[in-house]
Parts: sequence; C-alpha cells; structure tokens
Amino acid sequence: MTELRIAHTADFEPHELALARKLLDDVFEGDMSDEDWEHCLGGLQALLWEDGELVGHAALVQRRMLLGGRALRCGYVEGVGVRADRRRRGHAGTMMAGLERAVERAYDLGVLSASDEAVPFYLSRGWLPWQGPTSALTPEGLVATPDEDDSVYVFGSGGPADRTAPLAADWRDGDVW
Repeated sequence: MTELRIAHTADFEPHELALARKLLDDVFEGDMSDEDWEHCLGGLQALLWEDGELVGHAALVQRRMLLGGRALRCGYVEGVGVRADRRRRGHAGTMMAGLERAVERAYDLGVLSASDEAVPFYLSRGWLPWQGPTSALTPEGLVATPDEDDSVYVFGSGGPADRTAPLAADWRDGDVW
C-alpha cells in the first residue's frame, strides 16, 4: 500500500526529513550536496511511503524568476527521486501530480532543471523546454548560465506564451538552476 503525504517542510518530523535526505543521497549516488538538500527545504515536501518505507521524495519551493522585466512567483521543483528498487511503478508521477496541482493553483509558473534521463518523464507530463537563454541574478548582477539553457523546463497554463525570451533565476548558493 502506498501513501503520499504532501505538506510544508515544517510539518514533517526531523526523522522524516532525515530519511528523505538519506533517500536522495542513495538515489543520486552521493551527488546530493548539503546545498542541494537545502534547496529542497522551506516549501512543500512530497514523501511517498510504500508498506511503511520511504520510497520517494519531491519538493516544490518558491523562487522568483525574471521574465521580460517582470518578477514571476515560481514553484521550483527540487529533489525528485524514487528508490531504485521501486522505480517504474508510477511513484514519481504520483508525487509530481500533487506538486503540479500546487503549481497551477499557487504560482505563475512551474520551473525545474531536468537531467537528461528525466526529460522524457517531464515531457510526458506536459513540462515544456525553455528555449530562451537563462541567467542568474547574482550579487555581481545578471550572469548568463548557458550550460543550463537546455535543461530548464516550465509548466503551467498561466505561463508565458513566449518560451524564447531570456529567463533569470534568483540567486542561491550552490547550483542556481
């Protein structure tokens, strides 16, 4: 039996968040930095349990993006992962459905940075590639992030019609996108 719980970070017990962090460490094979984990916190956490064991995690945090001189309130997806032995069972889709609902109802736009392996999954859910240049609003000013141009995807019926415009993310430590 699976159970999905979506709640704010503050509504989870410390041991549940520790389990989520360990799960992501395993899923990303040690490539989950402290900054990456920090990026998952402070918004909605989607934890998926199967037979009492944590098998999936995804997060949605608020970020500001600049598009055409306008600051958008965006729901940014972070830390999507399913335990290796529980993949291909629809678990990621279950978690994303809840987060996508929140994007549609609470944000101007959903945004994420997808790994090459995850692109088919996100495309199948209606996420669209951002085709314009990306950048970050850093302490030194606007800095282009050309290495991210092909990995940014957006979601939401209220999103911009022109996906070729420049899109800038707010600054944060670690990976900006």
